[in-house]
Amino acid sequence: MDIFLLTPQPVVLLCGINTLTHMPLPPEHHDKTQALKTAGTFNSRALHVRHPLFEKSAFFDPRDLPQLKYEALRSIRKDDYSVTQAADQFGLSRPTLYHAQEQFDKQGLEGLLARKRGPKKASKLTPEVRQYLAEQTAAEPREGARQLAGRLSEKFKIKLHPRTIEKALKTKGKKGLQTPP
Repeated sequence: MDIFLLTPQPVVLLCGINTLTHMPLPPEHHDKTQALKTAGTFNSRALHVRHPLFEKSAFFDPRDLPQLKYEALRSIRKDDYSVTQAADQFGLSRPTLYHAQEQFDKQGLEGLLARKRGPKKASKLTPEVRQYLAEQTAAEPREGARQLAGRLSEKFKIKLHPRTIEKALKTKGKKGLQTPP
């Protein structure tokens, strides 16, 4: 026969400070992460990937967004996953998968790569405006960007900041301002 104490016993709470030690990633892990970030293909939601292919694999990397999208699309087409299942297993949203399907159908693997967001080219600096700037600069080389901005406003009914004009004139030798032959 066991005897149990039925009277309340004092409870001692121990409070302390938890110390977390930052463990640096192995150099090859950091290098690949940096390369993916530079390329714009880093998956910041890598911890949400639950598919078995991406667990403890040297080849399948949940940080590699194009690879992740490709494998999600492959599982939809070949393994009969629903879009919802694939989104859940690969840590992607359904809209992301629908968009990836559309891009893959149009462009193949290249469609899964990240693209520059926002405007792809200057909307006000049309070839006609650039040609006008080149002509005005050739005719009046000492004229400043503020005066050119005023002339552009009068002639083309557009408003360009003087710094934009300076940049456009500076890129003449590269890709920007092309003078006609």
